[in-house]
Amino acid sequence: MKTPDQAAFRDHLETKVAHWIKQWDESEPLVAGIVGVPLSKPSISLSGASTTPSAVRAAFKSFTTYSMEYGVDLQHMTVRDLGDIQMHVTDIGECHRRIEACLADLYARQPSIVPIVIGGDHSVSCPSVKAFAGRYPGKKVGIIHFDAHHDVRNFEDGGVTNGTPFRGILESGAAEGKNIAQIGIRGFMNSKPYHDYVKSKGVHVFTSRDVRVSGISAILDQALAVAGDGTEAIYISFDVDVIDQAFAPGCPAIGTGGMNPWDALDALHQLGTLPQVMGLDFVCIDPTVDVRNVTSRLAVQFMLCFLAGMANRPG
Repeated sequence: MKTPDQAAFRDHLETKVAHWIKQWDESEPLVAGIVGVPLSKPSISLSGASTTPSAVRAAFKSFTTYSMEYGVDLQHMTVRDLGDIQMHVTDIGECHRRIEACLADLYARQPSIVPIVIGGDHSVSCPSVKAFAGRYPGKKVGIIHFDAHHDVRNFEDGGVTNGTPFRGILESGAAEGKNIAQIGIRGFMNSKPYHDYVKSKGVHVFTSRDVRVSGISAILDQALAVAGDGTEAIYISFDVDVIDQAFAPGCPAIGTGGMNPWDALDALHQLGTLPQVMGLDFVCIDPTVDVRNVTSRLAVQFMLCFLAGMANRPG
């Protein structure tokens, strides 16, 4: 896998993300690492999400490492591209086994790394969270889940899909419902039985309207109290369709009434500052239906804001 280095114009006074995030040499100790998971076969709607890791990497050339807003230049952080986890052509179960095994191996080799997993559809989050939970044996983990959907569909009607990751997480015991907060859930995109299911499991649900009325800061404080209650570490799962379709047209399940990008940028920066946040994924972008790669570029901005927060972590 070759890291894109396609910025047409080179200026010796600026560093592009494409020139900063180089391929990992498999030995350098890392603060964070990019892991691509090119899987979209489990998607219940036609999706080219398997092409997202390459589209996101291609967008690296459009951004610099410096933010005057956060007062950081990321170019000296040891963040590297670990490449893609190879997916099986037809066997979804095998794909998920590979995701869990590869991430478990990564944690064994780089115990303090924060993985930034680039899906793929949302089904990749279940094996990713399982590996994350295995990183802390005998302890609990919390999850903050940004999404328009609960993602707890039943397995009887379609098996494991991008609509089932949080049912899989809850039923596997990788995380308890009382330590899961869902932010941005929208009306007319979920059924009552699934809303009732997550509530019965103790999941805390904050709707998109809650964010608009109360503000992201207040909602995030409540979500952190949930995910951090008695847990060792927190995982962030970010389905980009939580963003309003006006800003993220390249998602398979777009809709109006979603969060605005500023709320997500601020939330991800704040989460990045917290030492207990040790894993992150971005899922459910379809570059094949995107407009000028705007949604993949948005994911890069989200990632950079999170990393800017990490740059300000104590110690």
